[in-house]
Amino acid sequence: MATIKIQITGMTCVNCANAIEKNVLKIQGVTSSKVSFADCCGVFEVQNDEDINKIKDKVKKLGFGVVNNYDELEAAQNKNAINLKNRLIVSAILSVIIMVFEMNSYETLYKSLALFILTSIVIFYCGFDFFNHAMKSIKNSNYDMNVLITLGVSAAYIYSIFAFCFSNLMPEAMKYLYFSSCSMIITFVLLGKFLEERSKKSARNYIKALMDLSPKSALVLQKDGTTAPILVNDLKLGDIVVVKSGYALPCDGVIISGGAEIDASMLSGESMPVFKSVGDTVNAGTLNTNGYINIKVTKLSGDSLISVILELLLEASTKKMPIARLADKVANIFVPLVVFIALGTFALWSLCGEPFNGILAAVSVLIISCPCALGLATPIAIVVGISQSAKNGIIIKNPQILEILGDAKYAVFDKTGTLTKGQISVVSSNLDDESLKIVANAANLSEHPVSKAISEFAKEYIDKNVIYTYENIPGMGISAEHSEILIGNEKLLNSFNVFLDSEQKESIQKVLDSGLGVVLVALGFKYTGFIAISDTLKDDALQSISAVKSFGVTPIMLTGDNEKIAKIVAKELGIDEVIAGVLPSKKFEVIENLKKEGIVIFVGDGINDALALKSADIGIAMSSGSDIAKDAGDIVLIKNNLLSVAYSLYLAKRNMKTIKQNLVWAFVYNIVCIPVAAGVLYPVFGLLLNPMYAALAMSISSFSVVLNSLRLKFVKNVFEH
Repeated sequence: MATIKIQITGMTCVNCANAIEKNVLKIQGVTSSKVSFADCCGVFEVQNDEDINKIKDKVKKLGFGVVNNYDELEAAQNKNAINLKNRLIVSAILSVIIMVFEMNSYETLYKSLALFILTSIVIFYCGFDFFNHAMKSIKNSNYDMNVLITLGVSAAYIYSIFAFCFSNLMPEAMKYLYFSSCSMIITFVLLGKFLEERSKKSARNYIKALMDLSPKSALVLQKDGTTAPILVNDLKLGDIVVVKSGYALPCDGVIISGGAEIDASMLSGESMPVFKSVGDTVNAGTLNTNGYINIKVTKLSGDSLISVILELLLEASTKKMPIARLADKVANIFVPLVVFIALGTFALWSLCGEPFNGILAAVSVLIISCPCALGLATPIAIVVGISQSAKNGIIIKNPQILEILGDAKYAVFDKTGTLTKGQISVVSSNLDDESLKIVANAANLSEHPVSKAISEFAKEYIDKNVIYTYENIPGMGISAEHSEILIGNEKLLNSFNVFLDSEQKESIQKVLDSGLGVVLVALGFKYTGFIAISDTLKDDALQSISAVKSFGVTPIMLTGDNEKIAKIVAKELGIDEVIAGVLPSKKFEVIENLKKEGIVIFVGDGINDALALKSADIGIAMSSGSDIAKDAGDIVLIKNNLLSVAYSLYLAKRNMKTIKQNLVWAFVYNIVCIPVAAGVLYPVFGLLLNPMYAALAMSISSFSVVLNSLRLKFVKNVFEH
């Protein structure tokens, strides 16, 4: 089984994407077919890689184009936009001339012939794509916007030709030419498509900006100390890349020399540059605003963070939410229904003795009811939404969860590494300065996380000239200077015949009861004191829990730590429900039980969280966590900022609100406009809609849906510090 992704050009509405999906799925060997109209991308699961040629051939037979990559897609879209603009200009100019001719009441053969020729140019040159796609759509049993436009324009055009050529056979009341309506319909539809295309391009700007972010070449440090330019795709693991001030980083890696202020705003959403020095990890696409650094390549270009983000964004944009699939189904049923309504309208008018009005009303019904707005209601909002979240360091891998995220009942948080920093630090000590100095120099010899925390806490006491004999005792601690220095647990001290009295034990127990850990110290085979340690809370943990609560979501802590420590941490954060001392399999059971009560979010970072992340309705993984956890999550928090959980909830609610607004507008528009186009107002007000105004109304409807979706680009992260 293989996954094939191709870029598709020439799609004019969501029904085009549906037609490709449906027809490609009929190809033997294709097991899944997903096409995004908004992102011009198709993702297909096939049994063999060779099936890609069959898919491309089928797409081309349907009347669409296939390009090899995003750059070619952009070039094709730019070319299409220019052609669209040129045809719009020609159509608008000729339509104005046609209208001026028609307004002249003096009828001549030459005037009618000129109208016919100019209108034919507008229809068959400017509107050629509509007719071309309509024919191929009908051939493949797909009824889209192009079919309605073609039927509407053709009806008015053929009627006008008949009135022009056989006027002597028609009643006086029906000897009207509607060439101007035909041309204006094409003009207004082209205008709508042009504005829509520009808006779609705006919605995809972030994805394009990310692609342009990473440089195509890098300066590699040679063995002789010189530098040589090389293509980024040719970089190898371990290469040393030189990045000067003002240049973008070409690779993911670790700084091995120098220091610089790095602007990572496009990747993480951080507004201010952050100083990075030796040992710090940096990413391709970020900008060296001030400094000089040498970077050791740790990831190939295809595995870099920016490549992963792009892959996730492009993959997410092809996935459809349930509400989008519903809209697609309605759009496919809607077109045949509209044709039926148009025929019924003509028949009813004819029975009333007004066949001429019947033709106009039927044409207006066909034009005004194009399902563009309905088809655009969801995909444009999805593309804007996932791009906006990515700008704020939130990668939504599965946009389907946007539909349920805003209705979440529980937000379950792992403790270590998620709510806490996952780094041990010293909180306090009852050792005197001299004892602390001895302990710090001994601990500095060990690589154990506890030893590192002690060394960091008392780093001013460390003397590099002091060298102790040293032994690490697994599970107990360290021994130095022939056991004269003991740092560890009570078991370590007891093994060297150092025992605690009741008063000392009581003092230590008080520290343990407060939720802290203790490291015991014995110097000269005599208990000297203790060092209190803790895994500290993340800076934004308290604010994040409060923000989650503000959305009516109940936070729960789910951890493998002991219950006493977990409850102390939970109390500090304002979390009322704690489930502690659980194994990964137990976490899965807890999530499954909670899901019976409502929608569950799980936020975690470790390998042991992967099962819970996958089990939850919405899995949110920290970028700093394991690759397994990130693969299992529906959302990845690039900034590792817990406040991003609250922003995800906020953005999901805004996204769904926008989609629902779009759908309501699209449905209400058709419910109101179709009867008006059919002539329901004529008996009372004598109002019958002209087909060209129907085309204008249809274009405005589609454009308004796109503009409403683009408002999501301005949704600010109200939870930023």
